[in-house]
Amino acid sequence: MRAIWKGAVSFGLVSIGVRVYSATEEKDIRFHQVHREDGGRIRYKRTCQVCGEEVTYDDIAKGYDIGGGEMVILTDEDFADLPLSTSHAIDVLEFVPAEQVDPILYNKAYFLEPEGTATKPYVLLRDALADSERVAIVKVALRQREQLATLRVREGVLLLNTMLWPDEIRTPDFGFLDEDLKVRPPELAMASSLIDSMAGEFEPDAFTDDYRAALQEVIDAKVEGREVVQPEEVEEAPAAAVDLMAALKASVERAKAARGEAPAGGGGEPTPISAARSAQKKAAEKKATKAPAKKAAEKKAAPKKTAAKKAAPKKAAEGEKKPAAKKAAPKKAARKTA
Repeated sequence: MRAIWKGAVSFGLVSIGVRVYSATEEKDIRFHQVHREDGGRIRYKRTCQVCGEEVTYDDIAKGYDIGGGEMVILTDEDFADLPLSTSHAIDVLEFVPAEQVDPILYNKAYFLEPEGTATKPYVLLRDALADSERVAIVKVALRQREQLATLRVREGVLLLNTMLWPDEIRTPDFGFLDEDLKVRPPELAMASSLIDSMAGEFEPDAFTDDYRAALQEVIDAKVEGREVVQPEEVEEAPAAAVDLMAALKASVERAKAARGEAPAGGGGEPTPISAARSAQKKAAEKKATKAPAKKAAEKKAAPKKTAAKKAAPKKAAEGEKKPAAKKAAPKKAARKTA
């Protein structure tokens, strides 16, 4: 890395010499404007609207448009008289809790490296900041502009975060803010359930710039003279849902399936979806249990009818024995006569 600025952190009566490095870099794929026919670079000339002559950088000044076609021209001497710090100092103004700084104020980040013999006071300030769990509010002049910034610790290094000034933050002015929109408690509960089902720990390395990767693939294919492999189609975003609750329920189920969680009713506290599915499952099981019981009862009743049918011949047999007893009586009478 190459230092973009050198100065000192002014911490009370302590001065800590530092070198400033850009902490971030853009990974965008950059293009040149070229002539479609022959690939020649497109160049732009700096010409004056009044005289039409081409102007060099040495002859270019800064102008402020005051309207009505009038322009105020500022020279280097005008800028030299401005109250801009030229001492290359990072002045610590105060120390505040980190949570009090709204992230919308943050602009760019820079690493600070101790210079020369400033390592010990640098480490002292770093450790004191870490122990206090606060950030330092500082002022610094970078790129010909005074800026508000914070100093905090990241991975053992002091990090300078330049900030926007409060009047550079726009106030949201949208019509729906004046509307009296009320969210029903069930909808809020379902939205909270969706948030819980998608909760996780933020790991920046888990996310990639798919567009940049696909664009690089197109460029590499052009260089190597091969066909471009078309990326997989991304699922289109669903249209605006008419039934908000139905959309939230479907989203919760999709999120749970994506995380590989057990289906609804598998355990844990029941959610509105799991409770509904559990009730449906129990009703189906109850219905399925009744059907076999009914069939079993019918099967048990069938043998009784058969037994009744079999009992009929027995009665007939008993009826046949009685006449036989009546025939035996005349024989006894005949013996007495004899």
